[in-house]
Amino acid sequence: WSTGATTPFITVNQVGTYTVTVTDVTHATLCSKLRTITVVPSNIARIDDIVVEDLRENNTITLFVSPVGGVNTTYTYSLDAPNGPWQESPYFENVAPGIHTVYVNDVNGCGIVDKDVAVLSIPKYFSPNNDGTNDYWHITGINGVNYNQSKIFIFDRYGKLLSDVKATGPGWDGKHNGYDMPSTDYWFLLNLEDGRTVKGHFSMIR
Repeated sequence: WSTGATTPFITVNQVGTYTVTVTDVTHATLCSKLRTITVVPSNIARIDDIVVEDLRENNTITLFVSPVGGVNTTYTYSLDAPNGPWQESPYFENVAPGIHTVYVNDVNGCGIVDKDVAVLSIPKYFSPNNDGTNDYWHITGINGVNYNQSKIFIFDRYGKLLSDVKATGPGWDGKHNGYDMPSTDYWFLLNLEDGRTVKGHFSMIR
């Protein structure tokens, strides 16, 4: 080895170019073969931030990562697929509402890191008729500890507060003081723990 070692393998912890010469000592000609090996810097990724642009027609996720230890390396990315396929871009678009897992892979084999991320969606209507489908109005994608303190406030068209429900719960059942509310448009105010405030309206269809 260019390091001076004569063992079949060596351990290195520095980047650089190494050479190894293998010689057949059983022949008088001492035939040999030289190989050059380049060791490049690499390390597992650290996910510094995840930017989610949701509550829209085209939901997107953008990852910001850096290598542990500060070395330069290359990463590939995957959404909900721990074994790939991998893409070079840390940007995902047209992401469906719900809980997703993003994966960051070091191309040199130092490992994969992952993190769960929520993508939210506002249902445009619900139908509380006890048929087991859309009986509650709730924000799609809200669950997990990141939203435990988030609240949803429901108002009628005149601004009267009808209900306030926990965002991670089943949602609003279309009632006020135990009475069924009529089929019409309603307004909501969503206060998220990440500081966002979302306002909008939806329809009740009975």
